[in-house]
Amino acid sequence: MSGFHHVEIWIADRAALTDWAWLLSRLGFTQDSVWDEGESWGAGGAYLSLTTSPNMSSSIHDRRRAGINHLAFRGGSRADVDALVAAAPAHGWRPLYAERYPYAGGTDHYACWLENSAGFKTEVVAE
Repeated sequence: MSGFHHVEIWIADRAALTDWAWLLSRLGFTQDSVWDEGESWGAGGAYLSLTTSPNMSSSIHDRRRAGINHLAFRGGSRADVDALVAAAPAHGWRPLYAERYPYAGGTDHYACWLENSAGFKTEVVAE
């Protein structure tokens, strides 16, 4: 069997959890667990963990450095992606590449890219 079991993202502070909670719940994830330092959200047998850590070397996330640039999620229909990108700014997510939306990834790739206040980038792809 292949595929991801889980992904863990370190966040600088718990305030970022609000942005992530909105996006993940909108994409069909459910909150699996909560602890003092973070939360886990599951979908499709895998989960995403968002946690603070005293072992972080910097409190600033830079997606342009080595590491994960962005996470891409399945977003449902084109109408679902359109609705999500329209609602995102009210929930802490800034659209990226808006001038090329929804084809910033090419004419056969209907998607939006979003960035939260902490600098984490996500892509939401229409099926």
